[in-house]
Amino acid sequence: MSFSIPKPYYIYAAGVSLVGGAYLLNDYISGPDYEGEQNLKDKVVIVTGSNTGIGKEVVRNLAKREAKIIMACRDMEKCEEARSEIVLQTQNKYIYCRQCDLASQESIRHFVNQFKTEHSKLHILINNAGIMRCQKRYTTEGIEMQLGVNHMGHFLLTNLLLDVLKTSVPARVVNVSSAAHFKGTIKLKDLNSDINYDPAKAYSQSKLANILFTRELANKLKGTGIAVNAVHPGIVNTEIVRHMKFNQNYFSRLFIKSCMWLFVKTPRKGAQTILYVALEPSLQDVTGVYFSNCKVADVSEEAKNDDIARWLWAVSEKWTGLNLV
Repeated sequence: MSFSIPKPYYIYAAGVSLVGGAYLLNDYISGPDYEGEQNLKDKVVIVTGSNTGIGKEVVRNLAKREAKIIMACRDMEKCEEARSEIVLQTQNKYIYCRQCDLASQESIRHFVNQFKTEHSKLHILINNAGIMRCQKRYTTEGIEMQLGVNHMGHFLLTNLLLDVLKTSVPARVVNVSSAAHFKGTIKLKDLNSDINYDPAKAYSQSKLANILFTRELANKLKGTGIAVNAVHPGIVNTEIVRHMKFNQNYFSRLFIKSCMWLFVKTPRKGAQTILYVALEPSLQDVTGVYFSNCKVADVSEEAKNDDIARWLWAVSEKWTGLNLV
């Protein structure tokens, strides 16, 4: 007796195999997972922009490791939704929502003051929040929004927390940058893009600023036990692309995502290099370095320019009022 298998079955099986293979390929292209098993009980961590995307996945992973986590976010409603979800999943009740709007230096200072009344230690600071290619807007202090949030806000936040970090060594600061920094340049005569504003160039400048800040801060903190490094998380499917033109139209958004999904990381995958740099024991004495896919990566020539790094630091001190303290 012989059996014949209906043709639709072969088509179905081939389709399942094709889709499964595509997902495996996407997982491979997206880079390695961080497999360290460090427990973070009694460790205090701040993650900015952590109510969605990469930041949320970083918090989820750290919560499983029993860390005490402060989710520093602008939108308290979304933050509380994310916090509740993660607490229920991980059974870690030591996760807190605290408002921190990086587009307002007053909000940043209030966040830091509140943090210092509640905690005496800070072991890991992850500067993750960001905005990408938005229309021309300004922070409360009149700083171009992408430079103001992506760089100046984190510059101020980090400097205001240095005293707590120094009492908590070994400690780490992780600045989330981007490969977009390769297209960036620090506009010495128009840093605030007042004369000419291009959303893509302003974003690239802010990501370059992240690396220059990382290198200069690492130099200033040598020998203190605080490691400062920058990370390129990859091209990740998160809300950060909401301001890009293709994302304004449903059909173009669907087309782009359908064509590019194989090469785009999930937020969980995007979190892996951040976790690696924040947690890997062998990196405690590695500082001032840029990482991608859990490996040290090269940076642009301008990102290596110490003179520009020092100039940007001086301007950042002035624009954030740190030189007045």
